[in-house]
Amino acid sequence: MKQNPSKLKFKKNHKIKYSNLFLNEQKVFFPLYGNFALKALESGKLTFKQIEACRKSIRRDVKKLGNVYIRAFTYFSITKKAVGIRMGKGKGNHFLWVCPIRSGQIICELSGIEESKALFALNSASSKLPIKAKAIKLFY
Repeated sequence: MKQNPSKLKFKKNHKIKYSNLFLNEQKVFFPLYGNFALKALESGKLTFKQIEACRKSIRRDVKKLGNVYIRAFTYFSITKKAVGIRMGKGKGNHFLWVCPIRSGQIICELSGIEESKALFALNSASSKLPIKAKAIKLFY
């Protein structure tokens, strides 16, 4: 899985305003690929290591059965200057890549596996994340 985007429209981003994380973008709030999903209950930021730990936890519980779809991608850069640098002289270098998560957004999905195993795997993966999340089942 890629850690950061290969092309950017702008080199560096503005800071995330948490007021922007409450937009109702319908595409990210419903499962697209799987029958079971991990849904965020609060807004926040996820790093690549946290998403990868979530994916590994799911894969460990599910083994080779089913498919895992990761819907979060770290596309937003956070910059930071070194400690001893004085004020001015421009913005700092890329320090961290994060994925802003809105409350209600789908983080990852599962398909092709029975319900009890899927919900157990998603609940164990939610403990790896810094935000509250719950496993949901898609009803047809």
